[in-house]
Amino acid sequence: MAQVGGAYKKALSKEQEDELRAIAKKIMTPGKGILAADESSGTIGKRFQTIGIENNETNRRKYRQLLFTTPNFAENISGVILYDETFRQSADSGKRLVDIIIQQGAVPGIKLDLGVVPLAGTLDEGTTQGLDKLSERCAEYKNGGCGFAKWRNVLKIGEHVPSHLALMENANVLARYASICQQNGLVPIVEPEVLCDGSHSIEQCQKVTEMALAYQYKALADHHVFLEGTLLKPNMVTPGQSSPNQVSSEEIAMATVTALRRTVPAAVSGIVFLSGGQSEIDATKNLNAINICPLLKPWALSFSYGRALQASVIRDWGGKDENIEKAQKVLLHRAKANGEAQLGKYAGEDSAAAAAQSLFVANHAY
Repeated sequence: MAQVGGAYKKALSKEQEDELRAIAKKIMTPGKGILAADESSGTIGKRFQTIGIENNETNRRKYRQLLFTTPNFAENISGVILYDETFRQSADSGKRLVDIIIQQGAVPGIKLDLGVVPLAGTLDEGTTQGLDKLSERCAEYKNGGCGFAKWRNVLKIGEHVPSHLALMENANVLARYASICQQNGLVPIVEPEVLCDGSHSIEQCQKVTEMALAYQYKALADHHVFLEGTLLKPNMVTPGQSSPNQVSSEEIAMATVTALRRTVPAAVSGIVFLSGGQSEIDATKNLNAINICPLLKPWALSFSYGRALQASVIRDWGGKDENIEKAQKVLLHRAKANGEAQLGKYAGEDSAAAAAQSLFVANHAY
C-alpha cells in the first residue's frame, strides 16, 4: 500500500496479484523445481573450457537447446531461468527456445541483474547493478513469454563483514527490483546470497543469513512488495568451504530451516535454494534433509540449481551431437533426484565420482 495524502492506494490490482500468485504456485508445483540456465556468456565459457569447446553463440545455443528439448523435461522442472541471449535464440527447428520451454509445460524466467560491482567505502563488499530502465526490460521479457525473473545480490562473511551498509543497500536494491517486476507482471525471485567462501562456522553462517533475511523482508515491506507473488532464493546454511568443521546434512537442514523460520514470512509463496558450489549429490541430499527436517515449515521448499543440475550434463555432452541423448538422460536423472528431494523422498543413489565433486568457485559470479 502506498500512502497518498493520508489515504492508501494498493500497489497492485487484484488481477495483478492473482496472476502473480498463480505463476508462483505453478513454479512451486510439488516434486518440481527450477533449472537455472542463466549463466552469462563469460561464465558458461568457463564451463565449456572444461570440455574443450569454443565459447561462441552457436555452441551456447546448441547447449541450451539440448537442455530445453529434453523429452519429458518438465516432469521435475517447473521453471527455467534464462540469460538475455538465450531469450532471443531459436532452436534448429526455428522455434523460439522460450516457446519450447512453454510447450514442455515449464515457465520461462529471465535473469535481470547486470552483475556485482564494488560498494565504495566497504571492505571489499559489493552491490548489484541493473535498475536503470528495468521496467522497460521487464515489459519486453513479459511480452516475450517470461513469467518470472531473478536478481542476485551477494554478501560475504568475514571478520568485519557484512556491514550495515552492505546489508541495507543489497536489501533495498532487491526490493526495488521486486517492485518493478511485479508492476510488469513478473514474479520476482529475491536472491540475497550469503557466500560460502571462507572458514566460518555453520553458526556464523546462520547468524549472517538471519541478518540478511531480516533486512530483506523489512525492505520488501517498505517497498510494498506483494509477498504472495514472490519467491525467495537463499543459500543453505553451511560452514564455509574452507572450514575445518564440516557437518552433516541433518545439521545443515536444522540450521537452514531455523534461520528461515525466524525471518521469512509465511505469506511468501515458496523458497527455492541455490546450490552454492555444493556437489550435485550434496545439493540433493541437503535439500532432502531440509524437507524432512522435523520443524514446522509454512512454505514449499524446492531448488533453483544451475551447476548442481548441469555439471554432469555438460561433461557427458562434451560438445558432440552424438552425446546429446546421453546428456539429456543425465539431466532427467538429476532433475528427478531433486524432485524426490523436494518431496522428502530421495533415497540416495550410486554417487558417480563426478556427481560427488565439489562445484565451488571462489567469489562466484554469473
